[in-house]
Amino acid sequence: MRLEVVQGVLLPFLGTFLGASCVLFMKNSFHTEIQRILAGFAAGVMVAASVWSLLIPAMDQSDAMGDWAFLPAVLGFWLGILFLLLLDKLTPHLHQGSKEPEGPHARLKRTTMLVLAVTLHNIPEGMAVGVVFAGWLSGDGVISMTGALALSIGIAIQNFPEGAIISMPLKAEGVKKPRAFLYGILSGVAEPLAAIATILAADLVVPFLPYLLSFAAGAMVYVVVEELIPEMSAGKHSNWAVLSFAAGFTLMMALDVALG
Repeated sequence: MRLEVVQGVLLPFLGTFLGASCVLFMKNSFHTEIQRILAGFAAGVMVAASVWSLLIPAMDQSDAMGDWAFLPAVLGFWLGILFLLLLDKLTPHLHQGSKEPEGPHARLKRTTMLVLAVTLHNIPEGMAVGVVFAGWLSGDGVISMTGALALSIGIAIQNFPEGAIISMPLKAEGVKKPRAFLYGILSGVAEPLAAIATILAADLVVPFLPYLLSFAAGAMVYVVVEELIPEMSAGKHSNWAVLSFAAGFTLMMALDVALG
């Protein structure tokens, strides 16, 4: 595997690692309002990445279909939505701020289910990184190296607050700092694994690249709507989370256009 690809795959995980390490140095957990702002920022990054890094390249690669160039993007997007819906139903997990677990009943610790919730939405992010790098390796010219790197950088940036959001509340619940740090890291392991698996299957992936790019977009949008938007909107009304969403969105958009 080429060095550029390895670096691109590991960048998002580095963001999670650095975010989770906050638990080792900070005395107090994040204020609820700060968590909402961070959730809004992550949501903005993921929505912009879904559009500029995934859906638009998917339609560009389908130009030969003429007026029907949107079809692979629509089909792939819906498959991504339904795939995450299925995972959501089959995996026991617990979202931040929620008291009721989701998915099938399981005798798992609260901390384990919190980690599983974050792991679930890291899978589509890893797939997204893997798909764009597989597209770049195919040499078709639609996806550039810098464009693929822009997606990795964007996800790494939003993974930093995510790593902190999972590790800091665990410490507040009585989990010791080293274990909370470990849980934060483990929540991000799914990303490089999903990315590497996608790249290793490049020969199978490339012929269906428009569908897979939009599949990753659909999965990411599902996470935003099902998890991040409720988190950023919970509690007393505040415009800060909305502004944070806009900041994340414009940052990812600028990264993709400038580097793509």
